[in-house]
Amino acid sequence: MSDTLTDPGFGALVVTLDFELLWGVRDRYPADGGAYRRNLLGVRQAVPRMLGLFRDFDIAVTWATVGALFARSRAELERFRPRELPAYQNPRLSVAQEPVGEDEVSDPLRFAPTLIRQIQAVPGQEIGTHTFFHYYALEPGQTRTAFAADLAAAVAIGEHQGIRLRSIVFPRNQVNRSYLDLLPGFGLTSYRGNPQRWMYEESSGGRSTALARRAGRLVDTYAGGVRQVGRWSDVLQVDGLCNVPASRFLRPYTPRLRRLERLRAHRIRQELQTAAVGHGIYHLWWHPHNFGAHLDQNIAFLRGVLEEFAAYRERYGMRSLTMSEVAELALAQRGRPAASGGS
Repeated sequence: MSDTLTDPGFGALVVTLDFELLWGVRDRYPADGGAYRRNLLGVRQAVPRMLGLFRDFDIAVTWATVGALFARSRAELERFRPRELPAYQNPRLSVAQEPVGEDEVSDPLRFAPTLIRQIQAVPGQEIGTHTFFHYYALEPGQTRTAFAADLAAAVAIGEHQGIRLRSIVFPRNQVNRSYLDLLPGFGLTSYRGNPQRWMYEESSGGRSTALARRAGRLVDTYAGGVRQVGRWSDVLQVDGLCNVPASRFLRPYTPRLRRLERLRAHRIRQELQTAAVGHGIYHLWWHPHNFGAHLDQNIAFLRGVLEEFAAYRERYGMRSLTMSEVAELALAQRGRPAASGGS
């Protein structure tokens, strides 16, 4: 008997969006968003534009959403906030004294219930979790009990709005493997793992290491021989959880790098084709705020990617799946005899 997912006969495109607004960058920018405010406010235009593309191309997406964004008011945020907060050694990460406004109208950088409703209205969109307060699971000072409290709060505020969370993306991709056993108890069946390359390995925010890895990831966006495509047989883990590892960060348009746009597109096309032909999993991810500036250029690039996918769907039967749908396929085959073939 096998605990691996056999080749289902098709490749898959998985898209996840880390939906966080200021909660995800509050350690890097002032309370009003500072120099990044344009990107954060631009999410209000970016989300409807992206949803329009997803609807037009019939694209399933997992929106890994910070739990605090669900709240409709500061009172509701306080009602659901975690009972225990992490005591990070880096005080910039603490949310204890965060200056939160009254509601989405007065504080569009920390509340987003109207955007969440827009997402829910489009077929194929899954609301996942990005933890309640953008929890840093590998930073010094945080603990297992604080992480559990954060997840409990995220699940509770989701349930309050009729949303069942089944997928999780760890903020800053800090996958803490010693916490994975907690996920099933909160109804979570899948998480987004990191590519198995040195520049993508999970780590805390040490500056020198982070800079080296950022440089490596930048180079990998435009050049490199390794095609980062996942295998179905690696999805189901021995603990019963499903790891749907990332393939590539969809880096946003940057004017100073505009001459490299063709290389960026070619890199993605190569990997998408590899997944389509070889029945692999191609997992793209980004943040809505990455599209908050230069929206037209970013939407045009995304449209090109989705047009390429549509061609592979027609030619090779490639499918668009959410993280939880990939997990459902893996869990449904658990215990079945392994078939020949594979990706």
